[in-house]
Amino acid sequence: MPHENTITPGATRPFSTTQSGAPVASDDHSQSVGADGPIPLHDHYLVEKLAQFNRERMPERVVHAKGGGAFGTFETTEDVSRYTRAALFQPGVVTETLTRFSTVAGEQGSPDTWRDPRGFALKFYTTEGNYDLVGNNTPVFFIRDGIKFPDFIHSQKRLPGTHLRNHDMQWDFWSLSPESAHQVTWLMGDRGLPASWRHMDGFGSHTYQWINAAGERFWVKYHFKTNQGIKILSQDDADRIAGEDADFHIRDLSSAINRGDFPTWDLSVQVMPYADAAAYRFNPFDLTKVWPHADYPLIPVGRLTLNRNPENYFSQIEQATFAPSNFVPGIAASPDKMLLARIFSYADAHRYRVGTNHAQLPVNAPHAAPVQNYSQDGAGRFAFNSPAIPNYAPNSFGGAAADPARAGDSAGWESDGELQRTAATLHPEDDDFGQAGTLYREVLDDAARDRLVANIAGHVGNVTVPEILARALDYWSRVDQELGARVAAALEPVAPGSNEDPEVIGIPA
Repeated sequence: MPHENTITPGATRPFSTTQSGAPVASDDHSQSVGADGPIPLHDHYLVEKLAQFNRERMPERVVHAKGGGAFGTFETTEDVSRYTRAALFQPGVVTETLTRFSTVAGEQGSPDTWRDPRGFALKFYTTEGNYDLVGNNTPVFFIRDGIKFPDFIHSQKRLPGTHLRNHDMQWDFWSLSPESAHQVTWLMGDRGLPASWRHMDGFGSHTYQWINAAGERFWVKYHFKTNQGIKILSQDDADRIAGEDADFHIRDLSSAINRGDFPTWDLSVQVMPYADAAAYRFNPFDLTKVWPHADYPLIPVGRLTLNRNPENYFSQIEQATFAPSNFVPGIAASPDKMLLARIFSYADAHRYRVGTNHAQLPVNAPHAAPVQNYSQDGAGRFAFNSPAIPNYAPNSFGGAAADPARAGDSAGWESDGELQRTAATLHPEDDDFGQAGTLYREVLDDAARDRLVANIAGHVGNVTVPEILARALDYWSRVDQELGARVAAALEPVAPGSNEDPEVIGIPA
């Protein structure tokens, strides 16, 4: 069977043109003064080709730079209308989606199998506008306040002098930021090295707000459970694959979809009644905490299926933008400080990286809802209103007008406190190490605890500053005394690596 781009013998071949559509004389030879003479500046096609080539790459994402993704659908199979009026979460509704997976700290060329959290970002092309859910493969994060985010990312990237990654600065930041303990325990455990994107769970991580048709408000957390089973790599195999195939996860997802093995995830949510938040034992808006399922069980919602690979990586994945500010009626923000910071930061990053009018690109534009507003101009603008429509509101000429009932503008929360800078809380069980310790003692089995100790020791063993090393050991002792002692013992005289034999290890979901 011929490739779809094969030219049929005898068929009329399309002709090359400039960007303005004019036919060109040659793609092989630039103009010159004689066969060996200088090239004139007015060979505009040569100038156009080289200028375009010089600008083929946009700035990569500061975080989540390396990734891949696919299109698919989300079907709401259960009735959660008592919690949200959002159209996509009504029973039987099927919504087109785009999902992008990524690593957090690595650059574009970094290996897919480095130990790192994985991004799990979704764009739902709903009938009420696009809804973006930007999460990770972990239910928590390293910090709880966005003001620390630039410092955290700097500590995970590269030294400004040598341009090398550095364990000293990573552990310096983590050991001075005790709220990171829960996420670092996840990271150093099995799920820090997923075997593939298909074999990991996804989480919205933040707490969000759902509002039903009656205006009642609820707090929610999203959980996407893989139907392929949780599988992870040993450290040795992850290191080996990094050298053999840096694009291992991108290739795995693309190949699976090409052969018709469409990956799926089942979405469930935890729902907290609005009034419960004030007196809950943990701060429910702290991104470093989870809500135990015994307190708020998972409620099934629907199924995500990925069934279509992108046709062009740059246009449909690299230029894709996901912003926590993209809500739809029935879904809103919460007092989560990290979420509130990201609502500004992500959209701002897209305007810088892709352009002021990034939302007009086909992959980012709504696919099932109209865009009707008075924004205008800016670089890359190609969609515009009819000249009969005024460019201001309010107006007397039939232009679009705000509709509070349609928007469901009842989101929000009560707050009458004074302006302050603090992480203080009235929730009785809010400490930085408690949930990390519970994860170590009660969630992991003996084999997983052994691998965690080996992974931590292998990483901490690269710290060269005695003061930072001492703090790192104290950090793990505060998670759990036994864990701290085991890590310290593993560092004498040398930190061992993982000794798992299988390339892929299956663990319970």
